Amino acid sequence: MRVNILPPDDARRILPALAASASSDVWVHRYEHPATGWVLAVATHAPPGSGHLSLGGFRIAPETRTSAPGFTPEREAIALAMGMEEKVRWSRVLGIGGPLARRDLSRVVGGKCVLAPTPDARIGEPNDRALLDFAIEAFHAIETSAGIRLVTGQDLGHGMMSDGLTGSLAYLNARYRGSVVADTSGPTAEGNFQVLHGMLRAAGVPMDRATVALIGCGNIGMHLVERLRALHATLVVVEARAERRHQLEALGIRAVGPERKAEVLRDAVDAVVVNAAGASLDDVTVEAIAANPRTTVVCGSENLAMPDPAGVEVLRRAQKSYCPTELGGMMGYLTAVEEYLAKADGVPFEVAAVMRAAAALEPAAYAATARQRAGRFAETFEGVVEGMTWG
Repeated sequence: MRVNILPPDDARRILPALAASASSDVWVHRYEHPATGWVLAVATHAPPGSGHLSLGGFRIAPETRTSAPGFTPEREAIALAMGMEEKVRWSRVLGIGGPLARRDLSRVVGGKCVLAPTPDARIGEPNDRALLDFAIEAFHAIETSAGIRLVTGQDLGHGMMSDGLTGSLAYLNARYRGSVVADTSGPTAEGNFQVLHGMLRAAGVPMDRATVALIGCGNIGMHLVERLRALHATLVVVEARAERRHQLEALGIRAVGPERKAEVLRDAVDAVVVNAAGASLDDVTVEAIAANPRTTVVCGSENLAMPDPAGVEVLRRAQKSYCPTELGGMMGYLTAVEEYLAKADGVPFEVAAVMRAAAALEPAAYAATARQRAGRFAETFEGVVEGMTWG
């Protein structure tokens, strides 16, 4: 396979927004299969030879992403690595994580693996095994040549392989030590829930009187549905898949397709929670949320949720508390690192430890929202969190 390592200057040229980020040095390891044209881009904040743990899922880019204007695996990997680095930063700021992650957090940086396949090699298609073998070879090569440790977990594009027996993550886990298989959707959703709960409490909205709009309802969303229903919140869901909408409707939950998203955002909803595939908080959506007099909080765990960062200022001016989705989504990455470190230490991995750690997000989200509101939104939610002292 053909290999090319792009230094930080090249990464900043590929994605100029990187230059303005708090951690602007990203290396991109690019691998291309000479016969098939498959391209794997691994973007990481880990400098070569550092021995750092580069945390970020392994995304087999779905057609909805590969067909998007301007898509390249390098650009997507860099943008997602930036988001992962933000998650790492927030966990450091708040001091949140499982016991092993907190111990080794100084070694952890953000990264992402993005693979652009051909249609015949997507998971479930005839050449899926060859595609994964290509990725595994590249992962081993990075560890050997760059002296860093890739830790990859769940992301888009995975599922049952063409043999009808093997899950793609299980296949990876058996052949690459950095591949983890824990279901991160539960802890991610728990982090979502705790953030939402704290923010609504600070806004004076009891959960049993809250109306929450969920944008996207995959595995994370369904965990959220379970938690919110238990507290008698009213839910409305925007979801692309008809079968999931039918499932929600059977539970007595109003569920509509994406074409009715604007209608939902005009409704009397107290909170908007985004967990779709990306770009849920586009300009039109942000303006709709800003214009809704009842909506008070916006949160979620979606990657690349807000295409234009100026949306943060739009929401602040409208006096809506917006918790960055990188903060709300940190528990997924913390689950992956906890599993990896447990395996390295030869001790049992306990997802319950990560679920317990997520509870610390509720008082943190409450305190940040309360201070933002008391200050009449002179600061962003992010600025408030950075300015507070956390125990």
